[in-house]
Amino acid sequence: MKLESYLRKRLEQKPICVMTHVIAGYPSFEENLQALELMARHNVDVVEIQMPFSEPTADGPVFVRANQKSLESGTTVEQYFHFMQRLTTNFDFPVLMMGYYNTIFKMGEAPFIQRLKNAGGCGLIVPDLPVDVGTNLYQLAKQNDLAPIAFMTPTSSDERLRQNGQAGSGFIYVVARKGVTGEHTDFKHAFQAYLKRCRQATQLPLAVGFGVSARQDLSYLAGQVEMAIIGTAVLEIWEQSGRSGLNKFLADIQLT
Repeated sequence: MKLESYLRKRLEQKPICVMTHVIAGYPSFEENLQALELMARHNVDVVEIQMPFSEPTADGPVFVRANQKSLESGTTVEQYFHFMQRLTTNFDFPVLMMGYYNTIFKMGEAPFIQRLKNAGGCGLIVPDLPVDVGTNLYQLAKQNDLAPIAFMTPTSSDERLRQNGQAGSGFIYVVARKGVTGEHTDFKHAFQAYLKRCRQATQLPLAVGFGVSARQDLSYLAGQVEMAIIGTAVLEIWEQSGRSGLNKFLADIQLT
């Protein structure tokens, strides 16, 4: 099923979808798997698996450190795709590749897309590749039934929002605020105006990320957007309290 159709189908049974984030190989692949099993148990809708990179420019300090630790432990691109294939074989939720363009460039766009497709991925998120520069990659992805996820940001012009809204597929990643991942977002009046601009620029589902970290954030976003993206909070909870902490967190954020 196409990612967009999948999300709209899920929304028939819940007020908002949830996408979580895992950095491959940190703290270890085994711990990744334990966290993903909890995500599946608590009905998480989509998971993005980050391919570790030495300069993750969109990420805050928690993710930067985790990327570095994963690389130091020896995580490779081959291990990443092997792990993704294991996940897409054993879990029902769609899995997105999240990573930076340098890795794709080194492998070559066409071979990378083929590897992602073979591993069962449903799409890719490349935050450092503007859509006008990434035209070929976006086309290759769509030709292979993969969803290239485009971004919208608070600093984008209306024209830029429309361009990104037309280029993407699956859903639009709405960056909630300026800056990098990890800091909590205070949803104020300015966010409403920004969200309205995003909605006018695309027919795709909207997914809000950057600073979404609590049940109250999901409650606020439900009915306004189709999906909430929770990344840093998940990793911090795992680091602080492991399986029990993440299990409680995932149970607490469930909206009915």
